[in-house]
Amino acid sequence: MPDVVCLRPEADFTRVGVNPPAALSVEYMAPDAPQLSDTMRAAKALVIPAVGPKLPLDLFRDTSIGLVQVTGAGVDRVDVAGLRDLSIAVANVPGGSNEAIAEYATSSAAILLRRMTESTHAIRAGSYADFRSAYVKAGVDELDGRSVGVIGLGTIGKAVARRFRAAGGTILFHDPAPVAEADIAALGAERAELDDLLARADVVTVHVPLLPATENLIDARRLALMKPGAILVQAARGGIVNEPALAAALESGHLAGAAVDVYTTEPPPNDHPLLTLSAAAAARVILTPHIAGVTRQSWATLFREAWDNVLNVVKEGQAPRNVI
Repeated sequence: MPDVVCLRPEADFTRVGVNPPAALSVEYMAPDAPQLSDTMRAAKALVIPAVGPKLPLDLFRDTSIGLVQVTGAGVDRVDVAGLRDLSIAVANVPGGSNEAIAEYATSSAAILLRRMTESTHAIRAGSYADFRSAYVKAGVDELDGRSVGVIGLGTIGKAVARRFRAAGGTILFHDPAPVAEADIAALGAERAELDDLLARADVVTVHVPLLPATENLIDARRLALMKPGAILVQAARGGIVNEPALAAALESGHLAGAAVDVYTTEPPPNDHPLLTLSAAAAARVILTPHIAGVTRQSWATLFREAWDNVLNVVKEGQAPRNVI
């Protein structure tokens, strides 16, 4: 029987040149494989991607699994408290996709501020001259000098804030958790209450985990607090931003644009409000399929850290790192 059951395809690892340590025997399986529970009975660790269907707690009962290793930061696929009661540790890899997500946030914000998605639609519709004339008259902004509100100044949030600051942005942040004063000073950041941040920021970017306290955090009331013409970047977890309310704010023109990488239901259904926007509103939206943190470089980092942790636990008897 294998030491480790892995619910991530082997090709994901070979594609970036990061294979599991030779000392580990690994069985690659699909999460819906009928023999999964039997194979897990004797395995010592389960490796899973951060994105995918929820794994039922019953799957782990009467197994030898002692560690669930997530190859990313998010752990909402598993019942962390329930697994703790079963003496199963859940570990993630914080920070491995920081720079990829930071690049996504700043790039998306710049594209939307410069109205590049709109210009693409306009040129395809034969409105080259009209769009250019309107663009020149509008006094379009770049990132330099813009106020950027970062919701969640954790590992990812700090990387995002650094990128925006390097582009000339001024940083506001909201995070109820403690943030080191040295980090705040290094970013030249200002702490703000959430409603105040929303009212002042030209760009709002969301980087908090999905928890009961953050579900529907950015709802219709809070979207209405945002500056007219502001940009929203949602690359955290689906359910934090109320998607029907976001669609309404885009349709009304209150928000100038949004980049959305995550959805309450993934993939979103065909009748999802962000997929049924009018042509004018849709031209101001960037939709991506939960890939903000997916680059060859970030995956290589995440996979190396994950396998190293599994090896140390399974073969060396060490305590796992980054336990939730």
